Amino acid sequence: MNIVIAIASVVAKEMYRRKDFYVLFVLTALITLLAGSVNFFGDAKIAMYVKEICLLLIWVSSLVIAVGPAARQIPAERENRTIFPLLAKPVTRAQMILGKFVGCWVVAGFALLVLYLFFGVVSGLREQAWPVAHFFLAALLHWLLLGIVIAMTLLGSVVLSAPSVNWTVTLIVVIGILFVGEHLNKVAGRLHEPGGSMVRTVYYLIPHLEWFDIRDLLIYNKPLPPLLALGGATVYAAIYMAFFLYASWLVFRRKPLSA
Repeated sequence: MNIVIAIASVVAKEMYRRKDFYVLFVLTALITLLAGSVNFFGDAKIAMYVKEICLLLIWVSSLVIAVGPAARQIPAERENRTIFPLLAKPVTRAQMILGKFVGCWVVAGFALLVLYLFFGVVSGLREQAWPVAHFFLAALLHWLLLGIVIAMTLLGSVVLSAPSVNWTVTLIVVIGILFVGEHLNKVAGRLHEPGGSMVRTVYYLIPHLEWFDIRDLLIYNKPLPPLLALGGATVYAAIYMAFFLYASWLVFRRKPLSA
């Protein structure tokens, strides 16, 4: 466990030093300006539209911060040939995968904390309402989603040829699931066999990231879901994170380090 924490701390320090982490602060400033204009025209609909845009920016920035660094973790170690002394400490490949995951996930969580906290404070000051539980639940579910995405990206980093390819493929898959995933079962019902069965199989196999998107609760002030649903979402996310990390280890342990 100490080895995993040590690797995670190195990953976190590296991510803080890179320029792409500054995207967080730029987008935070932009979100502040947008949230500060809520109710500028005294129209509740405009206020909701602005909040929706702000939350969309949070989602976009979080995906950039999570996917980019995770996609280059292992390829960078191999390219710089630092993977040889790292695995000779001794550090197992499983510990390396887990350490990289924990580091990326913790930094992504910190980024989410800053973004949601900043947006929540500005929104609360403008609307004179402080739905702390709503923001906490939205950030927690968002963080669980990023855990799945980061684990998926690490799998791509040991399968695909280049970080740029992995970055692109992962974002396409994530965006596709968010926008299309929930509709696949309906599409399957309209297709002839064997197409319908194939689409339905995809529907049940993919991680349904859209289930972790509760932005509507913040925009329209809807009631919170029951705690049982939160527990189920946590278990669901943990299963997919474990699956992608295990698959990453299976591929990585058979992969030549010099290739």
